[in-house]
Amino acid sequence: MQGSQDMTGSFLRRDGKDVSLSPLYEDNHVIIISKNVGEIVQGDKTGDTPLSEMVKAYIKEKYGKPGAVFLGVVHRLDRPVSGVVLFARTSKALTRLNEMFRTQAIQKTYWAVVQNQPPQPEATLTHYLVRNEKMNKSFAYDHERTGAKKAVLDYKVIAHSEHYHLLEVHLHTGRHHQIRCQLAAIGCPIRGDLKYGAPRSNPDGGICLHARSIRFEHPVSHKLIDVQAPIPTTGVWKGFADTIASSTTSLP
Repeated sequence: MQGSQDMTGSFLRRDGKDVSLSPLYEDNHVIIISKNVGEIVQGDKTGDTPLSEMVKAYIKEKYGKPGAVFLGVVHRLDRPVSGVVLFARTSKALTRLNEMFRTQAIQKTYWAVVQNQPPQPEATLTHYLVRNEKMNKSFAYDHERTGAKKAVLDYKVIAHSEHYHLLEVHLHTGRHHQIRCQLAAIGCPIRGDLKYGAPRSNPDGGICLHARSIRFEHPVSHKLIDVQAPIPTTGVWKGFADTIASSTTSLP
């Protein structure tokens, strides 16, 4: 990773326990957290404590901030997904990061575990997604239709285990459940993703989709920020230990 890093944790409630929240990266303008499966990034109708509030509590305690703490939600990850989440600590950073996401100036890399081997080892997928709000699900079509949004992603098979395949995914668009829906559309639902056709759930209720890294020019200092989130160490992820280790040691 390029840029300074502060791994000093502050204790707060996370997953029902007092744990140390150690950001992957933080400075005066941004903070990057590794989200766990089951956590929500922003408050919703469940009433569960979102990651954004946990981070606010961390900042308030670590820096002794009086009053309300500002934290801008720049993007989200689905509840069953793990990995890097970027927050803005200032309004200036939030405005600039929002624009950077809009213009695709922020690069995110995802890793997904699927049971079925993709039809090609590497490909670009283009679909037209229709979102069903009531079902909280998107449906993929290979042609344009009313209400559909174009969705494009690149994938590459980067490793195999005895029963599964590890894919690296890069998004060209940001649609509802895009990776989950598009991989399912080619016959490769993500491990544990019952909503999109996986045969069985994961013990932790999550799916094997991980926001592995984020890379962008800092919105204020303009230095390069390149951060990876640690891969889950349980379940099918263990089968890709060598790939994970080599990816980690190749950090710039």
